[in-house]
Amino acid sequence: MIKKNEQGFALVLSLVLMLAMSLMGGALIVMSASDHQSNNKSDEYQQTFYVAETALLEGEKYILNQFLGPWDPGNHKRQLNKRNLPANQNTAFKGQMIKINYKTSDKYYFDTSEYCFNSFPDKPDKLKVVTGESWNFGDVIRDSFNNNASENEKHEAERLKGYYYEYFVTNIGDAPFKGTGSSVKKQAGNSGQNGMAYRVFGCGIKAEEHAYNKDNGKHSINSGSKKRIIVALESVVVLPK
Repeated sequence: MIKKNEQGFALVLSLVLMLAMSLMGGALIVMSASDHQSNNKSDEYQQTFYVAETALLEGEKYILNQFLGPWDPGNHKRQLNKRNLPANQNTAFKGQMIKINYKTSDKYYFDTSEYCFNSFPDKPDKLKVVTGESWNFGDVIRDSFNNNASENEKHEAERLKGYYYEYFVTNIGDAPFKGTGSSVKKQAGNSGQNGMAYRVFGCGIKAEEHAYNKDNGKHSINSGSKKRIIVALESVVVLPK
């Protein structure tokens, strides 16, 4: 005996199940995309942090190079006659960095003006600095390659052109210093107590949205994007007088 009120029930049930499965599949796709985007953000922040650490190290190295004597690449030795503990410039620093390894005419150029400077709200008013430098991280990596660099290495350097590191250094005056050494002077000890302190401000900056196409070798930066990342770090270096 056929029950007419059950006709088409299997079709309706199939449609309901299909709809439920489609909704579940769509939810999984949205969750997966969200996780992927979150992971990309985390990776970009981590990369920017590493670039900021590079800025801090380079700022510290700048002071040490002045103290030990600037390196002469032609003679492969330090210029000992130019050893110094650099003083601050006379004019107040407004955040404009010296562009070291790139120019505004470069196709990868990204205006980083005052980003690093404004990332330290507790800096003193009318700050005076020894120097302030801006570097393109990708160009630094590229310039470190030898003639045997692989295509993957070149592509990675190209991708990193979207990152910059900047630092500025200020002389903050006398500070206690204790170091070891020796002296033939009568009654002289092996420690020094007088030093000069420097504060190093370093930033890693990820430019606005940038993309590199491996197939055609083109690189582009979308200046309208809001995905800029800035990581600011600072340290203090004390050198003996």
